Amino acid sequence: MAGSGTAHLRDPGDSLLRMEHLVVEFPVGRSGLKVHAVTDLSLDIADGETVGLVGESGCGKSTTGRAMMQFPKPTSGSVVFDGTDLTTLSGEQLRRTRTRMQMIFQDPISSLNPRRTIGDIVAEPLNIWKRGTPAEREARVDEVLDAVGLDPAVAKPKRPHEFSGGQCQRIAIARALVLEPKVVICDEPVSALDVSVQAQILNLLEDMKERYQLTLVFIAHDLAVVKNVSDRVAVMYLGKMCEVAPPERLYDAPAHPYTDALLNAIPVPDPTRLPDAAGRLAGEIPSPVTPPSGCRFRTRCPRAQDRCAQEEPQMRRVDGDHYVACHFPLVDVAGSRGDEPEREAVATA
Repeated sequence: MAGSGTAHLRDPGDSLLRMEHLVVEFPVGRSGLKVHAVTDLSLDIADGETVGLVGESGCGKSTTGRAMMQFPKPTSGSVVFDGTDLTTLSGEQLRRTRTRMQMIFQDPISSLNPRRTIGDIVAEPLNIWKRGTPAEREARVDEVLDAVGLDPAVAKPKRPHEFSGGQCQRIAIARALVLEPKVVICDEPVSALDVSVQAQILNLLEDMKERYQLTLVFIAHDLAVVKNVSDRVAVMYLGKMCEVAPPERLYDAPAHPYTDALLNAIPVPDPTRLPDAAGRLAGEIPSPVTPPSGCRFRTRCPRAQDRCAQEEPQMRRVDGDHYVACHFPLVDVAGSRGDEPEREAVATA
């Protein structure tokens, strides 16, 4: 059940990027209402770690990633990168700090300037910050384009409209890597690619991570991809953190009913195996303008009780590095499968 709390955060000295009590809200016209995109979310990422951020569409994953980069700036809370709170920076200070943090956007085509050539697009960060000589910049552009599987001689004189969506994503990845950043926020970096190219890009990101000691935030819907690339996985629902755990632990013994439902929804490549109807979620995601009281997942949760409507669950340890925000988790403190609680009155309002 989606909740708050900081029990899952490690020592501040162990974190390269650390968000505490992050809130991102957007006004709804002149109505006075707000979209509660991210609410009281806390997460830390260690140097050299890959953290997978998963959840349904609209849960706030991309907004969280963009808030790390300070566009837009969070409504409240802190985003500390390498000892500096980015929410206190602006202007030139923030621009210089962003050279060490790059983002691969969800829509690669719209993130590329249609008027400029690919060579100019990838070289632009180097030109802005005057990294190296012109010859060194050109060599660096050739290197990253070749690394993402594009022939520099063919790609550099062309413009984005001459490439497929998957090729544009590779160009966007090359642009993100050209400054050799410390942190790369990957917002659905392989969603536009076919399976064979997905593997190539994932391998590329892993190679770049090892070569440049990168720290990755990997935002995705594909839980299988997240499992294979992540050191930790964080599950979000309607702007809240539900569960944080190492991927093996999360996939083998999910503690949160929402995580369990997401895992049950993964297609199985077996035409004779029918989907598990018991693991399906009923109902629609509530509006982020007027989220439910207490636990935000309670309106769709098969284990919800009156307590879930009255009290917001706090993040607590299940076992080791496994944390969950749920009043009635599927896994108890010892790590065994929990029993479904007796129904008092299911809170669905």
